[in-house]
Amino acid sequence: MQELSKRTASFTESIIRKMTRISDQYGAVNLSQGFPDFDPPKEILTSLKEASMKGPHQYAVTWGAQNFREALAHKQEHFSGMKIDPNTEITVTCGSTEAMMAAMMAITNPGDQVIVFSPFYENYGADAILCGAEPLYVPLVPPAFHFDGDVLEAAFKKGAKALILCNPSNPCGKVFTREELKLISALAIKYDAYVITDEVYEHILYEPYEHLYLASFPGMRERTITCSSLSKTYSITGWRLGYVIAEERIIDRIKKVHDFLTVGAAAPLMEAAVTGLLFDDKYYKELQRHYTHMRDLFLKGLDEIGLPYIKPQGAYYVLTDISEFGCKNDVAFCEWLAKEVKVAAVPGSAFFKEQTHSFIRFHFAKKDETLQLALQNLSEIYKKADRR
Repeated sequence: MQELSKRTASFTESIIRKMTRISDQYGAVNLSQGFPDFDPPKEILTSLKEASMKGPHQYAVTWGAQNFREALAHKQEHFSGMKIDPNTEITVTCGSTEAMMAAMMAITNPGDQVIVFSPFYENYGADAILCGAEPLYVPLVPPAFHFDGDVLEAAFKKGAKALILCNPSNPCGKVFTREELKLISALAIKYDAYVITDEVYEHILYEPYEHLYLASFPGMRERTITCSSLSKTYSITGWRLGYVIAEERIIDRIKKVHDFLTVGAAAPLMEAAVTGLLFDDKYYKELQRHYTHMRDLFLKGLDEIGLPYIKPQGAYYVLTDISEFGCKNDVAFCEWLAKEVKVAAVPGSAFFKEQTHSFIRFHFAKKDETLQLALQNLSEIYKKADRR
């Protein structure tokens, strides 16, 4: 038989999805894969019920239903301060995963280099490889997860065509400062590079931190490709509604890539989701209050147990330091944790290019009772670790 693709030979199963399977296998509390266990807003569910009966049930416009794009443009204009043309500057995708892939395929050629901050969401390196591009990793140094401007510029000097920026960051919860974004902007302009932003956690922030849209910085509108989704903001991760916002020249190419990747997002789900896009500011303030409550509840529990962590500024993950357990294989540690302690986490090595087995990632987008059960189980970690 002919050999399979060399390009994908190094791929492994997503460790995040694997940990969900392991969690299910051992009946653990799943704090690995980042999805909530509470319902979306009732208004959106009501709209979904109506759409299920009335439709639309056939293909929408390939790059997204007109009313969805108009509602999305209105929402993003409100938060970013940028005027967005719903007809020429938006493509709706099947989740932000496809948005990132379509963006990468639209701007890179085989042999191009793409800068990725480490730690990173596991898809970014795979996206680059699928495009035939080479990822260049620049470390975000814990615990503050700052980057060295000279190291970043050195990566640009190698000829990088683009940089991927996850802000707020998965997995570390970093929110990039205005000064950091100014530096990234200056280097992207100096070296004529694109920036692909992953902003799915744009509304999940903790005071006093704020989300700043890189595309709104001087000189960045024409070279920033903003990717995001409705998954986290409205607790509809299974709906797979993402989008790309960029200038017309770029979107025109992304539309064509998207068409051949997936044709289009689900028409009835777009119809139902318009309701969420039209929410007023009260919704987003309540969202922040809700996530702040979940974060504080979980971190207080970790404090009481004695597990050290790095406090997140945004998103809904916390990197917990397990170095005191003398762990030499964080994957094995997470499997043990799910089996014996009944809590599932993601090994930090899935996110760091640097060799480290010091962190595991928990997520806390869960009901109070779910988090309390997880903390109750985690309270046994030291006792059970002694018997490992």
